[in-house]
Amino acid sequence: MRDEVDELVEAWARERADLDLAPVEVFSRIGRLARHLDLARRSAFTSHGIESWEFDVLAALRRAGEPYELSPGRLLRETLVTSGTMTNRVDRLTARGLVERLPDPHDRRGVLVRLTPEGKVAVDGAFEALLEAEGRLMSDLPDDDREQLAALLRRLLRPFS
Repeated sequence: MRDEVDELVEAWARERADLDLAPVEVFSRIGRLARHLDLARRSAFTSHGIESWEFDVLAALRRAGEPYELSPGRLLRETLVTSGTMTNRVDRLTARGLVERLPDPHDRRGVLVRLTPEGKVAVDGAFEALLEAEGRLMSDLPDDDREQLAALLRRLLRPFS
C-alpha cells in the first residue's frame, strides 16, 4: 500500500540519490499524522467547549487525583509552559469557572490551583471524545501493531525525556 510520502521520497531519491532518505519516510508520516491528530483533538475539545491549551491544564489537574489541585510550579512542569503563560491560563480558566485559586495550607505565600466541578465535567467529556477520535485514527491497526508502534515511538522519544 503506497501513500503520498512514498511519492515524495521517490522524487527526492531521483533528485538527491546521494542522501539517506530513511528519516523522511518516518518523520513525514509522523508529521502528517500529527496534523490529523491535532484536528481530531481540536474537534473533541471544541465539542466540550474548551480549547487545547485549556485541556492541557484541566487534564493535569484531573490526573492529580482528588482534590484535583496542583501548585502553579507543578502545573508548569506538567504542561511545559512558562510562568507568565501559566498565570495567564489560570486567570482565564478561573474567569470561566473551570478552576479556582486557593491558599496553600503548607506555604503562606503559595497558592494551589484546583479543578472546579464544572472543570471536571468539561475535561472528562473532552477526554472521552478525544479517546474516541484517537481510537478511530488507530482503528485499522491490530492490537499487536499498536503495542509495537507504541514501543517504537517510546524508544524514539527516549532521548528527549
